Amino acid sequence: MRIPRFFTHPGRARRAAAAAMAMVAGAGLVVANAQPASATPPGIPSKATAQSQLNALTVAAQGSTSGYSRDLFPHWITISGSCNTREQVLKRDGTSVVVDSSCAATSGRWYSPYDGATWYAASDVDIDHVVPLAEAWRSGASSWTTSRRQSFANDLSRPQLIAVTDNVNQSKGDQDPSTWQPPRTAYRCTYSKMWITVKYSWGLKLQSTEKSALQSMLNTCSS
Repeated sequence: MRIPRFFTHPGRARRAAAAAMAMVAGAGLVVANAQPASATPPGIPSKATAQSQLNALTVAAQGSTSGYSRDLFPHWITISGSCNTREQVLKRDGTSVVVDSSCAATSGRWYSPYDGATWYAASDVDIDHVVPLAEAWRSGASSWTTSRRQSFANDLSRPQLIAVTDNVNQSKGDQDPSTWQPPRTAYRCTYSKMWITVKYSWGLKLQSTEKSALQSMLNTCSS
């Protein structure tokens, strides 16, 4: 069983970091991100903007999953050099991330805002599609071209991708906020703003129960 390490003595942390850097210096590895972990995707709107976007979204009955396949949303495509989308998000959301020549993260630290856990192995972290692919399919993406679905599944310019604890992401599955919200209640405001702006930006619909849940979450935001 994995045990998240939430607290580390500052002195020990600095010594461990220095030792790790010394070990990888001669191993052909690269420190991709030495900044503090934020796990904050780009493009999260203000409360006021998110409210306007929520008001503008079309409410409709949920569509069918008939014909859905994750393969219809090609994801983890090459973004730069040998780095794919997953690896880009791991570098963006982590602290002191070290990658090898193929851009795979070999060490680092990742804070999951969904549950407040911190992980030290990339294998313990999933990249969550904030609006799940199956949910997008039911909300309008079934009529998109494969190219558009690929762009959605690899969207790094909006708050659609975020590094989180793997089993928390798996418990979410393809649920919308009417049936699943981050277990860490302090993050639900941010999560609602992320969800709303992704659906708004991509022209996706939402169902009435989903809108009600998002409104309740958004009401907890101070800004």
